[in-house]
Amino acid sequence: MAEGELTAAEVVSALDRYIVGQQDAKRAMAVALRNRIRRMRVAPEARGDIMPSNILLIGPTGVGKTEIARRLALLTNSPFIKVEATKFTEVGYVGRDVESIVRDLLEQTITQLQSQRVAEVEDEAKQRAEARIVDRLVEQERASREGPAPEAPASTDGAGGAGEAPLDEPDRRLALRRERARRRQLARKLANRKLEDRLIEIEVEESYNAPVEVFSGTGYEEIGWSLADFFSQMAPPRRRMRRMSVADARHTLTQEETERLVDMDRVYDDAIRSVEENGIVFIDEVDKIAGAYTESHGPDVSGAGVQRDLLPIIEGSTVSTRYGSVSTEHILFVAAGAFTSARPSDLIPEFQGRFPIRVELTSLGETDLRRILVEPSNSLTAQYRALLATEEVELEFTEEGTAELARQAFLVNERDENIGARRLFTVMERVLQDVSFAAEQYRSQRVMVDAEFVRERLGDLVRDQDLRRYVL
Repeated sequence: MAEGELTAAEVVSALDRYIVGQQDAKRAMAVALRNRIRRMRVAPEARGDIMPSNILLIGPTGVGKTEIARRLALLTNSPFIKVEATKFTEVGYVGRDVESIVRDLLEQTITQLQSQRVAEVEDEAKQRAEARIVDRLVEQERASREGPAPEAPASTDGAGGAGEAPLDEPDRRLALRRERARRRQLARKLANRKLEDRLIEIEVEESYNAPVEVFSGTGYEEIGWSLADFFSQMAPPRRRMRRMSVADARHTLTQEETERLVDMDRVYDDAIRSVEENGIVFIDEVDKIAGAYTESHGPDVSGAGVQRDLLPIIEGSTVSTRYGSVSTEHILFVAAGAFTSARPSDLIPEFQGRFPIRVELTSLGETDLRRILVEPSNSLTAQYRALLATEEVELEFTEEGTAELARQAFLVNERDENIGARRLFTVMERVLQDVSFAAEQYRSQRVMVDAEFVRERLGDLVRDQDLRRYVL
């Protein structure tokens, strides 16, 4: 779906198909997205001054913070990346630096764009590959029919060096007609997959793989990639003859032709432009890097230091990548955290200022859990029905059954740790474990999941605190 086709209300309506409740968060995200579209319609001289309104989502785990951002990116086909704030360390310490966020986002976008461009030229690449296979088959048949040419003394009259008299015009035309007919015949057989096991020799291109390896997570991945690119450019691709089946040759040559048809330089430029104008970065667990400096423990290299390093990227800076420089001025940043042991005010003031919009998400009640089980298009009940349908087991959830599932999940959340909608996964798996394990015994049968069915499998676990703590 194109970004320009969606109004803020349409974005919220589309999110409602997947996420229950949390209207404030949906509205804030929809407005931020719409403002991005409005900025592109502003006069060019004023466009650069309009900055995105970054959002801080505050709420317990399992209430839909990540899903809202992810679904928004899918709806608008925007470059999107989700990162954990705790994976990064302050510059100067061992670990990943925050600029790798932008590099990873660009890598993902390039991969997606390349896949789209490959799909666009796939048919033409296959036609070119099959034409090369037909040419090679005709050459092999001609060589086998004529046999190896005998060595002959060099010609002195310019008629040729093979010692054979040239064909006259009628014979030459007849040979050309026969060759064209043979080519059409081979092309038909090739299209009908009748030559798949036939062996042919084709010339393939082998790129040079530079012997450079850098362990990920050390912060030096960019240096390793740059060295690999440098050595690859120094050593041109090698071409050599390989003997393989027609099926393998079709696959190999299609890849070769695809690489020739896809302009990767243009892919890089388009990916950089897409990231700069439409990119969304979701930074989760920001509450884990909140905390003030204390004399007893000193500075936290994965806390306040990471916040300081994130400031220039969120505010707008230029990040150097192996494909070119990427400006982060108009990338939308969405931060999220549960803030159970910390408060948003524990973040450094500069970091708080980079997220002017704060939205608090509410905890899920029993009614919300019941709606989550049935209303979204990708609901858990629909997923389990589809999974067991592959084993010819018809799974049916009654209203009382879904209500009991929601009630049990809510009770466990209330008595133990509240993990929101994620508790439904645990409860559903426990209830349907026997059916999933012995699905062949229920083949061609209908399994009714009602309230009694749920209580039989969860009653003791919910009542027993020790069992509940370790099983649910």
